[in-house]
Amino acid sequence: QSQLVESGGGLAQPGGSLRLSCAASGFTLDYYHMLWFRQAPGKERERISCVNSAGSMTNYADSVQGRFTMSRDNAKNAVYLQMDSLKPEDTAVYFCAASRSSCYVPATSMNYWGKGTLVTVSS
Repeated sequence: QSQLVESGGGLAQPGGSLRLSCAASGFTLDYYHMLWFRQAPGKERERISCVNSAGSMTNYADSVQGRFTMSRDNAKNAVYLQMDSLKPEDTAVYFCAASRSSCYVPATSMNYWGKGTLVTVSS
């Protein structure tokens, strides 16, 4: 069964850090562009970062630029999201997704989705 599984969520204080992981099983990530999305309570899902399949390009939403860093390790079949300088408004469920096409296709066109991991930023 092909799937993505996120981990690393939890409670962090404002200004703190968390590192999310997304592991793939049943397929190899080598040929996929990988993305992180998040969805806060009562809000729409937000695309926050993408790394291309080669690992040569990464982009970020303005809301996380300079604070979050996305990386991939194809040898481990995983991607990561290092989140620093966390803010209460970063509280959300974080999802990873895989696209065979591009970093820029609509969310509805993702080939795979994880089930998400909850991040709560609160003092």
